Amino acid sequence: MSTATRSKYTEDFLPIKDIVNNCIILKNNYKVTGVKIMPKNIFIMGPEMMNSVISNLRVVYNLINYEFWIVSADRPVDISVYMSQLELAYQNEQDPVRKKLIMQDIRKGESFMANDVVDTEFYLLFKEKDDEVIQKRIRTLINNFANAGLATRQVSNEDLRVLMDNFFNAGRTTRFGTVMS
Repeated sequence: MSTATRSKYTEDFLPIKDIVNNCIILKNNYKVTGVKIMPKNIFIMGPEMMNSVISNLRVVYNLINYEFWIVSADRPVDISVYMSQLELAYQNEQDPVRKKLIMQDIRKGESFMANDVVDTEFYLLFKEKDDEVIQKRIRTLINNFANAGLATRQVSNEDLRVLMDNFFNAGRTTRFGTVMS
């Protein structure tokens, strides 16, 4: 490769054209999309219920007859609004017992914020060119996961941007703009 065609920008090496309509559009015109799977803590369930969820998931995954990826991504938890509400509640509370309980919640929230607590989000992604096939797969995935007891929804543009930030920017959101000197 000659120096004239080499790029110094990482994004020039990525096969991504855009993120629109809940899809990552690749340079080969494939679209990457899928569903966001709402987490469910199976470890707080009884053994019979836990085994049932696992068995149902096995069925869902075995019904998929195309290439797919299961991706997990950490997203920072923003509890600043909740913390503000706790502060207001603390200031307005007269009962010393309730005040103490609110202060315990405030300290717990401060601990979460100090330790960069994150939510782990789960996605099932696939690539396809045909929009009709994409919509059929999305509907089928949502229905199959619902039958397994898990809530899902189609990924949004924001979800896809968070995934890109997680993989390419160590989880930091990119903000492009003019640099002022």
